[in-house]
Amino acid sequence: MSLLTDGGRDSELIFRFDGRQAAKIPDWVAPQNLTDQFTIATWMKHGPSPGLRGEKETLLCNSDKTEMNRHHYSLYVHNCRLVFLLRRDYTQSSSFRPAEFHWKLEQICDKEWHYYVINVEFPVVTLYVDGVTYDPYLVTDDWPIHSSQIDVQLTVGACWQGGEVSKARFTQYFRGSLSGLTVRPGKIESQKVISCLQACKEGLDITSLESMDKGLKFHFNPAQSVLVIEGEDLEQVNTALRKVSYINSRQFPTAGARRIHISTTVQCFGEDVCISVPDIEAVVMVMQPSEPRITITGAEHLSIPASDLALGLSLFRDLHISSTVMKSDQTSHSTVHRSGMLEEIVHSLDYCDILVLGEELKEGLETLQLPHSALLGKHLDYTNSTSGMSIYGVDSMVHYAQVIRQVRYQNLHNDVSVRTFRVTCSELNGRYTSNPFTQQVNVLHREQPVKHVSHQMAQPKSMQLSHHPVTAFNTKSSDVSGVVIVVCVAVLMVVIVSVSYQLYLKHVQEVPDAHTQSKEGKDLDLSALTITVNPLE
Repeated sequence: MSLLTDGGRDSELIFRFDGRQAAKIPDWVAPQNLTDQFTIATWMKHGPSPGLRGEKETLLCNSDKTEMNRHHYSLYVHNCRLVFLLRRDYTQSSSFRPAEFHWKLEQICDKEWHYYVINVEFPVVTLYVDGVTYDPYLVTDDWPIHSSQIDVQLTVGACWQGGEVSKARFTQYFRGSLSGLTVRPGKIESQKVISCLQACKEGLDITSLESMDKGLKFHFNPAQSVLVIEGEDLEQVNTALRKVSYINSRQFPTAGARRIHISTTVQCFGEDVCISVPDIEAVVMVMQPSEPRITITGAEHLSIPASDLALGLSLFRDLHISSTVMKSDQTSHSTVHRSGMLEEIVHSLDYCDILVLGEELKEGLETLQLPHSALLGKHLDYTNSTSGMSIYGVDSMVHYAQVIRQVRYQNLHNDVSVRTFRVTCSELNGRYTSNPFTQQVNVLHREQPVKHVSHQMAQPKSMQLSHHPVTAFNTKSSDVSGVVIVVCVAVLMVVIVSVSYQLYLKHVQEVPDAHTQSKEGKDLDLSALTITVNPLE
């Protein structure tokens, strides 16, 4: 019985190379020089290719960025052989040392997925393919590389040729697919870990193996994709087949078909004709899992006096990372699905990036800081630059949140008014990403003192009052001032006339009637009633 997985590795991104693509790895991500102990691991599916060729196909290469064309270390395929090159520096060794390790394997050109791990404990190099150890059939020696000040460039899918050509370019392109490529400097993986990484996620299994008849024999290949059952009793073999199961321990497996092929061989003793059993094809359908929704929440706006930034500001004190997945509730004996509900789940992240939006941080004046104590007890590390900070490593969301809360922003030159930062997190190498959480920091600057202005400042000429009759208007006055003056004069005239009329009525009522109070009464003389008003007063 054999299990043929689909064309990809579950829950991981697949990078396909057709002989024309390659990628440069940023300097701050890749180690410049590997130590005496390190591990390189990757899933690889080599091909399609036109057969045996003389060209090298590079998976991973570390070469001179400019001037020269020296390969410091590289992993490449050449005529269905896997070759690992490691050139030491003169500072590390000055003698003739092993430099090229060759393996000739059928798996390299069978156009199937295989898991390759290279463990280096210099000068010993060990290759694991699908958990099985292979020693190199050929090892060639070489002199160390002379030390120089030339920077190196790490690339995937080809090798960078920065010297000895008119224009720097990629060369030795790879044809095939890669997934889960990792470089782990300073440490090597144990065979137990390598076997688990390759075989523990998906494969065939047998339940209740201890209850099986002792006359049965079971054989698994390292990938647990092939199972062989040997037995003499037909009923016992049938019972064992019924207990074969498909397992997939990934939290978010890739959906699709898993084709199962069952072939049976019958051995006949002392009979002229032996029966044949036709093969059986079956399919296991892995349904699409509910994708997690990673959410980052926290305070989106912070305000701080500029003078406090020199001591550092904790940016994400209230940050919280959660993940929810939609769960559909299905009752038994019914085809009716009730509305899905969000259920919080706990799983791991592999990196979180803190990016500076807008202008980059001013080197030497602005920095993002993370105390070393924040990483103690966690499987995390970080890199820092003027464009932001990247925290990486497979660890829980709780640990990631604890570390991010301790990131501080320091500004030694308080000429910034606003700084904006964005946080994003990823799971399964970017397969699932969080919402972009943006935080704005408003820097409060102290206002400059304002000089007191004397109240005895000279008035404009247009506002000065003249004790002489006004004979002309200043032609430089605005139209608005003229309109205001006219309106004021009109209002004053109305008020004056109204007051004069009221006084007149009151005076008339107080004068006694000429016929009743005095025979010598005289008519009221109003000619002396004169009121003079200066309109400008």
